Amino acid sequence: MRPALIASLIAFSAIVPAGYVLANHHEAADDAISTAVSADSRTPAYTERDVYRHPAETLAFFGVQPGQTVFEYAPGGGWYSEILGPLLSAKGTFYAAAPAGKYYDMIAKKVSDEPSKYGQVKLMSWPLAEGAVAPGSVDTVLTFRNVHNLVMNGSAPAAFSTFYEMLKPGGTLGVVDHRLPEDRDSAQEKASGYVKTSTVRKLAEDAGFVLEAQSEINANPKDSANWEKGVWTLPPVLRNGETDREKYLAIGESDRMTLRFRKPAS
Repeated sequence: MRPALIASLIAFSAIVPAGYVLANHHEAADDAISTAVSADSRTPAYTERDVYRHPAETLAFFGVQPGQTVFEYAPGGGWYSEILGPLLSAKGTFYAAAPAGKYYDMIAKKVSDEPSKYGQVKLMSWPLAEGAVAPGSVDTVLTFRNVHNLVMNGSAPAAFSTFYEMLKPGGTLGVVDHRLPEDRDSAQEKASGYVKTSTVRKLAEDAGFVLEAQSEINANPKDSANWEKGVWTLPPVLRNGETDREKYLAIGESDRMTLRFRKPAS
């Protein structure tokens, strides 16, 4: 390379702020997320719930990028997996782990029947087999509306330890779940489907995580979190059937916490 050109490149790099490059990097990631969210391949019934689940904003808040290795715990019916699979298929790696039994069978059938919706997902059963995911190999762990189940069945501490172990130093744990007000009796966490933010924080911090940020992206002030049939009273489940259906539809889906934890870099 000619000396004059080298000098020009060095001079240019000296005047371009590092923040400019970083901002462009994040903008590109956000564009990729938006493309995945708006893809025609998504299930129409799932896209109708974007108004409650805010997938583009949520994934951007968690810092998900196309070149990352991402682990999703308990994908359920694949609501987020339909977004993450295509988002990560070209440059990243996507692990999804579902509890052994009917939930694993459900997502496995979906992946088998419609592989284009899920990209190159590496599906596995939970609890993970030894060596299924190498320690310190994952950039981001995500779990959506699942911690309350872990709390109810008593396996939350073990799960958070597993999340911590698989993450790289500096890696992210993103949690979304139905939020129980802090002034409520913690006993309600055992059956309502709601969980306190403080409970999730303690589980994460006991495992070694640090709370980096929290967002109200998925908040819903209309949800009192005080329903006879728990969070399942509200849509999308509507456990009361036609009884007061319009009332619950007007409330919308649950009030949810959105927490971003960090595994310390050292």
